[in-house]
Amino acid sequence: MKKATRQAYGEALEKLGHKNKNIVVLDADLAGSTKTALFKKSFPERFFDMGIAEGGMVDTAAGLANTGKIPFASTFAIFGAGRAFEQVRQSMAYQKANVKLVTTHGGISVGEDGGSHQAIEDIAIMRSIPNMTVIVPADATETEKVINKIAEYNGPVYVRLSRMSTEILFDDNYVFEIGKGNVLTKGDDITIIAMGIMVEEALKAEKLLKKEGINATVINMASVKPIDKDLIIEYAQKTKAILTVEEHNYIGGLYGAVSEIVTKYAPIKMDFVAMNDEFGKSGKPADLLDYFNLNAKTIVEKAKNLLK
Repeated sequence: MKKATRQAYGEALEKLGHKNKNIVVLDADLAGSTKTALFKKSFPERFFDMGIAEGGMVDTAAGLANTGKIPFASTFAIFGAGRAFEQVRQSMAYQKANVKLVTTHGGISVGEDGGSHQAIEDIAIMRSIPNMTVIVPADATETEKVINKIAEYNGPVYVRLSRMSTEILFDDNYVFEIGKGNVLTKGDDITIIAMGIMVEEALKAEKLLKKEGINATVINMASVKPIDKDLIIEYAQKTKAILTVEEHNYIGGLYGAVSEIVTKYAPIKMDFVAMNDEFGKSGKPADLLDYFNLNAKTIVEKAKNLLK
């Protein structure tokens, strides 16, 4: 079964609206795409369409947070992390405002909108900001868990979601915790650490590697900041190499975050499957993922090369 993480976000937000009257939602004229329209339909008096003005949206969300509301502000990742950067930094993170900036259409899987709309640097931008928590859910189930968790968490949060529908990997028993990674498979040869929609490809690669006698640990690292330092160190010491997998520029993203831990605490051979510091292109999501080698085949090849 497939479901887009943005769809799961809209549904989770609408459910939360019934439970907590302090939750308000802001959107930058994209409610149909970000799926916040589901909340708007049920709670029109708690929904604010800010127009094509992401900076003003974030500032307004910060103001609402200061009155005790729990604002969820949404737009596309390229606009939330890019156009509104100054407001995210000054009004949201600097003030430690309890704002949840949940963006959709992250990465090249945005598809036909092309390189101008495919955010491949948003994680690097957001994780570099002090006080900011950064989360990239792997599937619809984890997205719902994340939304519920951050509604209870007091502080600024950036969540990156996807446009395309992807396989549901987890059941309702799955537990998400801020600052913790989840070990999905265990193997003593190599550790594959993935985030977002690339977790599915990492799990596919794990099965392919097993057929060749290579046992891989696969870790879903949805919490990119704070990141699970102890878990990374543990598997850097248990296995022979680490491979990070992400739909993002390798500079400043998951590879950067894991490297910062490994180089300081547990040096080990590393490589990445990620965007190679280049913009995306227009095309169908699946074709783009293959074109930029963000797939199980590449994960297998790089894992085998690391172990040579």
